[in-house]
Amino acid sequence: MLKKPPSRIFAILACTAAILNPCAAWAVLPTSDDPTRGAGSSILETLQNYGFDIVMLLALLVISSMFVGVCYHAYTRYSEIHAGRATWGQFGLSVAVGAALLVVGIWLLTKATGVL
Repeated sequence: MLKKPPSRIFAILACTAAILNPCAAWAVLPTSDDPTRGAGSSILETLQNYGFDIVMLLALLVISSMFVGVCYHAYTRYSEIHAGRATWGQFGLSVAVGAALLVVGIWLLTKATGVL
C-alpha cells in the first residue's frame, strides 16, 4: 500500500473543513459602520441617516469641484499675464471673486444640508 505524504492529507482535511463549515470564511468580514447621525430606532430612520451622509458627500463633491474651477480660472489668468493679455489687477480680482464664491457656496450648502 502506498503511503500518502502529509501535505496531501492536510490539504484534504482543509478542504473537508471548508466544505463542512462555510461560515468560517465569513467570520473575518468587517461590519458596516453606523451613519454619522447614529443607527436610528427604525429602519426608515437609519435609511434617512444614510441618506444624510450621501447628501453630505455630494455637497463635498460640489464644493471641491468649485474649488478646482476657481483654481483653474486663476491659473489661466496667471498664464495670460505672462502672455501679455491680462494684468495683475485682473488676476487679483479673479482670485478675490473666486474666494468669495467659494465662501458663499460653502455657506449655502451648509444651510441646505441643515434642512435635512
